[in-house]
Amino acid sequence: MADATPKEALLTPTIDDDGAPFWAHAARGELRIQACTPCGALRFPPRPCCPHCQSFDSDWRRMTGRGRIWSYVFPHPPLLPAYAAQPGYNAIVVELADAPRIRLVGNLVTAPDAALNSVPPERLRIGAKVQAVFADVGGVVVPRWILERP
Repeated sequence: MADATPKEALLTPTIDDDGAPFWAHAARGELRIQACTPCGALRFPPRPCCPHCQSFDSDWRRMTGRGRIWSYVFPHPPLLPAYAAQPGYNAIVVELADAPRIRLVGNLVTAPDAALNSVPPERLRIGAKVQAVFADVGGVVVPRWILERP
């Protein structure tokens, strides 16, 4: 099911200097997380300094894109018209399999460009295994999530 909502009407992230590499990797279909070069600690959201060793040196480590639903919500009522056109959409928090302290917010969908309400509410459950997919939303490629075993 294709997303019938104009993508320009959906919220898009604000890209700052610290997070720009995250979005550049996402545009290539890669989920990468910032890591401190000296101590190896992963951190999200991206920031200039490591909270563990205070180093300013970092790189971006590729993740598998696998995770599990840590939490979810069905927003009521939607505040923006583009979201009101997709009643019953979800917002999920995903705990990454290769970095359990890292959690990302997104939407569970049936396919990268599917409508935000393409997954019936009864299919969502805490602990469900998910896989990252990527969709262009208003000119920015964002991670979305699909069930590993639909």
